[in-house]
Amino acid sequence: MALYEVDGKRPRIDASAFVHPEATIMGDVTIGAGCYIGPGARLRGDWGRIVVGDGSNVQENVVIHVRQNDGAYLGEASHISHSSVIHNCRLDRHVFVSIGAIILDYAEIGADCMIAAGAVVLTGMKVPPGKLVIGVPARVVGDVTEELRKECREGTRLYQTIPDWYHRTLKRLD
Repeated sequence: MALYEVDGKRPRIDASAFVHPEATIMGDVTIGAGCYIGPGARLRGDWGRIVVGDGSNVQENVVIHVRQNDGAYLGEASHISHSSVIHNCRLDRHVFVSIGAIILDYAEIGADCMIAAGAVVLTGMKVPPGKLVIGVPARVVGDVTEELRKECREGTRLYQTIPDWYHRTLKRLD
C-alpha cells in the first residue's frame, strides 16, 4: 500500500484492517478494526482528518477527501461502493453508499440510510436515519424497507470477511 506522511500527519491503520497494496492513504487518516480498503481507493487526509469506522469497507476507486482543517467521518460498518466520492461529510453507522454516488461537503447521513447508485448528495443536505436517497440532485424518497436494510447489512457483512481472508490468502503473482 502507498502510505504517506504529510506535514507530520501519518495514517493510523488497525492491524486487523486490510488495505490493498494499490490503495493510497495519506496524512491524517484513521482506519478502524476489520476494515477493507480496496485497490485504487484514495484517502487523502492532507488538509484535514478522515476517520473510517470499524467494520467499514471502502471499495475500488473510491475517493475520500476533506476541506482544510475539516473532516470526513464514516461511522461503523459504512459500506462505500465502487467509484463513489466522499467529500468532507459525515456518515453515521450502517450507511450503504451504492456505486458511483457522490456525497458533498457538510452533508450528514443518518444511520441505516441507503444512498442509491449515481446519487449526488448536495452540500449541507441532512438525511434522517433509515432513509432511501436517490437522484441528481439527491432527494429522500422514503424509508429503507426491512428487506433492503437486510440486503445492505448482508453486503456489508460479506465485505467484513475480506480482511482476514486476504491477510491469509492474497498473493501477488509477477
